[in-house]
Amino acid sequence: MKIIVTSIFVQDQDKALEFYTETLGFVKKHDVPVGEFRWITLVSPDEQDGTELLLEPNNHPAAKEYQKKIFAEGIPATMFGVADIHKEYERLLDNGVKFTMKPTKMGELAIAVFDDTCGNLIQMIQK
Repeated sequence: MKIIVTSIFVQDQDKALEFYTETLGFVKKHDVPVGEFRWITLVSPDEQDGTELLLEPNNHPAAKEYQKKIFAEGIPATMFGVADIHKEYERLLDNGVKFTMKPTKMGELAIAVFDDTCGNLIQMIQK
């Protein structure tokens, strides 16, 4: 058994698709109409057959409440790995991304947290 898809709640699928592809650099793998929403998944450009990230609409009241509460508490919704956190931090800053935590050394790891503009905090980690 392996993880093939994981999801993140987003307030607006079009805005999320733009941010995650144009700003972060993920690649769109699927964009299929499903009723009033779409099944939109993204992959890393380096692992296009790897785990997919589903941009899940937060239209259900429980999803909205969950997303709102973890954001308010400063809890990242998910984590992305990077090879060089300082380089990625600078690249994202140059693209207007707002960070709530600059790259910070935590033992053998370095982490940073940014706002995805879609209702989530995202943690970057360099191992």
